[in-house]
Amino acid sequence: MGPAAYVERSASDKRRADKRRSDERHYENMRKIIVTFGLISGAISSLMMIAVVTFGDRIGFDRGAIISNTSIVLSFLMVFVGIRTYRDNIGDGQITFLKAFAVGLSITLISCIFYVVTWEVIYYNFLPGFWDAYGAHLVQKLTASGASPATVQEKLQQVRRYKELYKNPFFNAVLTFIHPFPIGLVITLFSALVLRRKAQPQPEQSPLPES
Repeated sequence: MGPAAYVERSASDKRRADKRRSDERHYENMRKIIVTFGLISGAISSLMMIAVVTFGDRIGFDRGAIISNTSIVLSFLMVFVGIRTYRDNIGDGQITFLKAFAVGLSITLISCIFYVVTWEVIYYNFLPGFWDAYGAHLVQKLTASGASPATVQEKLQQVRRYKELYKNPFFNAVLTFIHPFPIGLVITLFSALVLRRKAQPQPEQSPLPES
């Protein structure tokens, strides 16, 4: 191998090594953004869940559901913030729809897992009579609305089925997961559409004037 070929090969190896290090830094920074905003999102929805459970007797089931769903929507605003942070700080102001969707979906998944774990801990340790209390609330609500005894019994039967399903931690986790996930998916799609930004074409350089 001649000196010129050796120098060219060394330069090529250096470029590949630099690119590999750059890619590693890129993905490490991306992981930090995903994990950070996913945990923040999960913490927001989980803290509101804890608050609703703590003050459930005063709030009631209906208001508690409204507060819980509202807090889930607010928590998923971190998806928008996370995608924008990735685009502006790592993507040099550029991001494709698919990349934005992947980042947002990852944040959503972490947030939902955080939410599920929080609920599992609360449910199995602090809510032994949850479905009985909810059944009593449902009977009172349906009776006040003039529902027939058959309708009341049908709804109570549904509550009993859910009570049995929730005894299994796996089904409990699945049913809990599908509560916030569709909301996060919608916000992820919206955020990816709004925040996508293609690379700006470089202006062509005008030829130098002839002397």
